[in-house]
Amino acid sequence: MTEKTDFKKSLDAYRAKRDRFRVLEVPDLQYLMIDGHGDPNTSTEFTGAVEALYPVAYKLKFASKRDLDRDYVVMPLEGLWWAADMDSFTAARDKSRWDWTLMIMVPDWIDAAMFTVAVEQAGAKNRPARLDEVRLESLSERRCVQTLHIGPFDAEAEVLARMHNQFIPGNGFRMVGKHHEIYLSDARKVAPEKRRTILRQPVAERNT
Repeated sequence: MTEKTDFKKSLDAYRAKRDRFRVLEVPDLQYLMIDGHGDPNTSTEFTGAVEALYPVAYKLKFASKRDLDRDYVVMPLEGLWWAADMDSFTAARDKSRWDWTLMIMVPDWIDAAMFTVAVEQAGAKNRPARLDEVRLESLSERRCVQTLHIGPFDAEAEVLARMHNQFIPGNGFRMVGKHHEIYLSDARKVAPEKRRTILRQPVAERNT
């Protein structure tokens, strides 16, 4: 029987503890990606993005197991978030101003040819409206600070304020790149107060 890899358990980048900020080196990873803008709670772009990502992710998993004898657990949804004024994340929380990229990590043995076939298969029946916008791309974040947040998404603001305004500058770093969230819990099935989300921020030394 093919052994199934769970990257949430094997990759250090998917480990975090509540109430503890940790500095780590995140390896370059490959993702299915799709971009959008606006409030994730009301944006049809956001719903369409999720509906386009998952069929491709599962087609790739099945192809990997069938054709390469390499099985793995489909990874959780992730998001890069940014805005012209980053205070909209920690103060005003004006979600209508947010830009985002939704992502699902896939193994490095998934190549462009497999991706193309998976997209074709995902569109064979009940084709997702945003399917053609999904892409396969690597992300390089390198040094990051991350922590585990447990609770509603809107309760992240206090944690992010401490990360951005206290821990990062207090340890000689400055923020670079985009705010990154990893949704370890399925928001459709888990109560808001129990949701587990890794909050990550790429950083660089302040004098570089």
